[in-house]
Amino acid sequence: MRWIDDSGGVSASGSREAAYGEPVEDPRAIEQASEIASERATREDDPLATKDVNGEPLSDDDLRVIEQLKQRDAEVRAHELAHIAAGGGHITSGPSYSYQTGPDGKRYAIGGEVGIDTSMKASDPEGNLQKARAIIRAAMAPAEPSAQDMRVAASARAMEARAQQEIRDRQIREYEAVMNAGTPDRAPASSEAAKAKSPASEERSGSTTQSSPRLSGGQERLAQRTGALFYTAAVETGLHRLA
Repeated sequence: MRWIDDSGGVSASGSREAAYGEPVEDPRAIEQASEIASERATREDDPLATKDVNGEPLSDDDLRVIEQLKQRDAEVRAHELAHIAAGGGHITSGPSYSYQTGPDGKRYAIGGEVGIDTSMKASDPEGNLQKARAIIRAAMAPAEPSAQDMRVAASARAMEARAQQEIRDRQIREYEAVMNAGTPDRAPASSEAAKAKSPASEERSGSTTQSSPRLSGGQERLAQRTGALFYTAAVETGLHRLA
């Protein structure tokens, strides 16, 4: 398999055909030509180093394919290592590569993948938020993220949004609980204060009766009966709360 740039074809000589049919030198073709020359020099020094699988000398086209495979192999490995470096403890497996055998019989990595944990914990929105952001960083770490990397990043952004919403909802519930707990706390205090005042009112009523001038037996009994009725009426109507 030969790697061909999507923007145009590569001819056997390494030149790119322009729209109007005139050959235009591709800078990459020049670089490859230099590498091929180096390979040719190596072949002359050690003929066994550049043999194909059948033991035949490699052609210039074969050498060009090998250089492209080497470049692809380096890019794929750097891509997957970038995922691992950014993913940290969320990475679940090392890089797994798919290979292509070159004209020289060697295997070159042309694709790869790395496993990453994207699960969320039901009761840990803060942890989920940190994890989602780590996944986004890992997915977008390579210089040229793939389509699959983009999909993983999009899924992690949805995780991030859910975690943020859960944190906001919990904060609202906690605030409402504090506000609701504060209202009934004040009511018992007023009730207790009222109860504390009742004995005092009773004492004041009693002291008033005791400090009244001496009366005859009939008048004293009438005064006590009137005071008792007044106090009882105050309790029944709640007027003691105004004392």
